[in-house]
Amino acid sequence: MIGLSDKNAAHITPLKKVYSIWGKNITFETGKIWLLANGSVTISDDFWNVLFVTAGIKETWVNEKADFFPLVVDYQEKFYATGKIGGNRFMKREGRPSEASVLTSRLIDRPIRPMFPKWFINDVQIIATALSATNESDLGFFGITGASLALLMTGAPFEWPVSWVRIVAWNDGKFIFDPSFEQEQDAKLNLLVAGTFDAITMVESAGKEVSKEEMMSALQFASNLIKELCNAQNDFIADYKKQFGIPEIVAFYNLPDESLFDKVSEFLTDAKLESLYGLWKKDFQAELDRLDIETKEFLWVTQENAEDLWIDIASIGELVYKRVKQVMRKNILENEKRLDLRKLDEVRPIKCETWLLPRVHGSALFQRGMTQALSITTLWGPDDIQIVDDMYEETTKRYIHHYNFPPFSVGEVRMLRWVGRREIGHGKLAEKALEAVLPPENQFPYMIRVVSETMTCNGSSSMASVCGSTLSLMQAWVPITAPVAGIAMGMIYDEETGKYKILSDIQAQEDFLWDMDFKVAMTPNGITAMQLDVKIAWLSMEVFENAFSQARSSINYILDEMLKVQPSVALNLSPYAPLIMNVFVPVEKIREVIGKGGENVQRLEKEYSVKISIAEDGNTTITAKDQIGWNKAVDEIKAMVWEPEVGYKGIGKVAKIIEGTGAIVEFNGKSGMIHISKLAATRVANVADIVKEWESVEFEVIEVNKEKGRIGLKRKFDPLPPKVETPVTPASEAPKVEEIK
Repeated sequence: MIGLSDKNAAHITPLKKVYSIWGKNITFETGKIWLLANGSVTISDDFWNVLFVTAGIKETWVNEKADFFPLVVDYQEKFYATGKIGGNRFMKREGRPSEASVLTSRLIDRPIRPMFPKWFINDVQIIATALSATNESDLGFFGITGASLALLMTGAPFEWPVSWVRIVAWNDGKFIFDPSFEQEQDAKLNLLVAGTFDAITMVESAGKEVSKEEMMSALQFASNLIKELCNAQNDFIADYKKQFGIPEIVAFYNLPDESLFDKVSEFLTDAKLESLYGLWKKDFQAELDRLDIETKEFLWVTQENAEDLWIDIASIGELVYKRVKQVMRKNILENEKRLDLRKLDEVRPIKCETWLLPRVHGSALFQRGMTQALSITTLWGPDDIQIVDDMYEETTKRYIHHYNFPPFSVGEVRMLRWVGRREIGHGKLAEKALEAVLPPENQFPYMIRVVSETMTCNGSSSMASVCGSTLSLMQAWVPITAPVAGIAMGMIYDEETGKYKILSDIQAQEDFLWDMDFKVAMTPNGITAMQLDVKIAWLSMEVFENAFSQARSSINYILDEMLKVQPSVALNLSPYAPLIMNVFVPVEKIREVIGKGGENVQRLEKEYSVKISIAEDGNTTITAKDQIGWNKAVDEIKAMVWEPEVGYKGIGKVAKIIEGTGAIVEFNGKSGMIHISKLAATRVANVADIVKEWESVEFEVIEVNKEKGRIGLKRKFDPLPPKVETPVTPASEAPKVEEIK
């Protein structure tokens, strides 16, 4: 802030403005707190959600030889923001950032970074801090808008405003801006979109098999909201400039010496660069290194002031890179010629295998070209469901996907560290891709964890993990509703002509060429997840539509190859996986099943080596080490909740004899009365003459009175033989005495 001092700091009048965006009032305010930050802004809404964002730029002691843009973005969740202390018994301070914080930090970084000019090397730090939040919606989506505003205040060479919106779509096509957590859960499509006035620059989505048309409609709606937010930023910055002024910063650029580019291009002809085509990853890099050395030798011989050339050695490498990129982009745009000589829409050869690891619950190897993802599924009981503890109320996750990227996967040798933002981000993308096809918990009560180990990477390992995980889940007996496959797409765009080409299945050598990175996961029925990053300031809806169409044909091919190996969900559960199944206990029977002080459940768990979890709604999950124990436990529970009906026939034990009344018979955990009149075909004087205590008796249920808790039985007995009457012979026909003698 220009002219700030201790004398005037207490007298600064903050700048505060309210903007109505799609029925929601969003407030921008600055000049109240964090006065020494280069730029700072508070964004809030009508529900007292408050996010504070600062931007800091280093102008002294800058590393002038930096070969990358040192931008650092952190999103901080504060427990106090939601009235929560958090932590554990021993530690109450916020600790390691939650997964949600890491993902939000990454989401803010991605659309902000391309807005800076290439070769800009001042250290830039963005810190977004949640100061006040409801437990009803995610505050993080304000982060990009806040970062953009703060950067515009600093005087940094930040190109133009960037904004971010979160929307959901319902089955009826209705959209909701800034939805609640509950609305996100129930929606068909959950979409995060960042962009500028004229382009979408980043997309993150999770959907329940969304069609291309539904996705296009949602993107258009999001783009319109982004334009409103960008206009609001420009309006706010105009007033900020009048009130506080915008400083001029000392900007540093590590620009290559472009004066030698013509010489480099003269040496690295199109014909010479043909040697880079058709090579695999390591050979490509070796050939590129050879060309780099030859170019330096050429310049050393031809340059007039060769003794000063050492100063520009680093720049020469950048110029070689620039020339290679120039030729390869031209070959794609003009000749549709890719580095590995594939067609633009051609997917690398696919190889799949399941049951690699016999002792795990499910495993699969998916290989596309050189890229390999080994995905392992582990199943366990509902009591092991992950608890998510961040600044919001505790939630649970029944399905988690973890992605690992070890150094050997790309032929490197380096220290193993804790997973970084890249691993967390790729794992979350694969998780979104598969969540839509998982069976509901009441049908499949397992807690599911999938780990994708990147064994070899030559591009698109995150999408390979989606394919491998689908196969692993199917092989692990998880009844997914549809198989999912993923593909990484790229785009080359010529700003002068407006011509562009879309490439399917990007490999590592092509990674530096694209202007758009587009990852999409689909089932045969629709889109389940999408991630998009754009490096250029232009991207029309036409490109999206064509990219979706090309991705669909590629994914159809991948799914066909996957289903050749695992055509359906496995028929049997792994013998090493726990058997977990649901039975339903009527709510009125829960107390009876649990028993006094939990004695029934404790006995069953001990006797049959099972774990029983009974929910309030009666949904009961039984986890067993083997099927025999599970069956025995289920049989007993079924007997406890079983209710007989009239006409039921069975065998029971006589528990008590009541003379003159009848006998009490116990069966299947129930008891009923056989009245003395129902014991035999003839009149019974003494009950004990017919049945004895603890002897078995066959019976039939003849009455069930639930209100009185009475069950009437009838003993099975042989009916009396039919009465035979002796015929009377007339006297005239009677034999004579003599004949009888």
